[in-house]
Amino acid sequence: MATALVHGIVLALGLILPLGVQNVFIFNQGATHRRFSRALPAVVTAGICDMLLILLAVMGVSLIVFSFAWLKNLIFLVGFFFMVYMGWSIFKSAPGNGEGKREALSAKQQVLFAASVSLLNPHAILDLIGVIGPSSLAYEGDRLVVFTAACISVSFLWFFGLALTGRMIGRLDTGGQILRRFNQISGLIIWGIAVYLGLQLVEGL
Repeated sequence: MATALVHGIVLALGLILPLGVQNVFIFNQGATHRRFSRALPAVVTAGICDMLLILLAVMGVSLIVFSFAWLKNLIFLVGFFFMVYMGWSIFKSAPGNGEGKREALSAKQQVLFAASVSLLNPHAILDLIGVIGPSSLAYEGDRLVVFTAACISVSFLWFFGLALTGRMIGRLDTGGQILRRFNQISGLIIWGIAVYLGLQLVEGL
């Protein structure tokens, strides 16, 4: 049991820690809302989406995805264009000098955007399904439940902590300069992910 718990926690942290579209969005929601509670729609939606992907991975969807080369290449192709677009959107959204912070999104907008960056993000899908799925094959019964629960719990706790961190930094960054640099760096990293996906696509053709 302990091994499955630790494995699930470490694996989930390793997958979720790298900076990506989902993390940037959750952080920004915490930073742009005046009250932390107003960022909860994005946090909860991202957590639920990750939970669904983890459950699908544990149920064996990864075996289906990676058994068809054309499906894997399609995911890489969609992922390339998705990351290029999201990288540009995040880079452009960085508040400039004297512009202050961006207008906070409504609860509905948060839910829709969080769902899109979670479920339409091929890089995240490949990470969760391609890594957690095969790793879960080492467990069964109660140990599989513990492993799965650990992965899901890490996702929810991470998003809550990320939004809270964004809220704390947002209160200090009254001029929007920290967020501006953060978004610019995030955009460049996301473009780097797009390049990676593009290379994977070329190798698979």
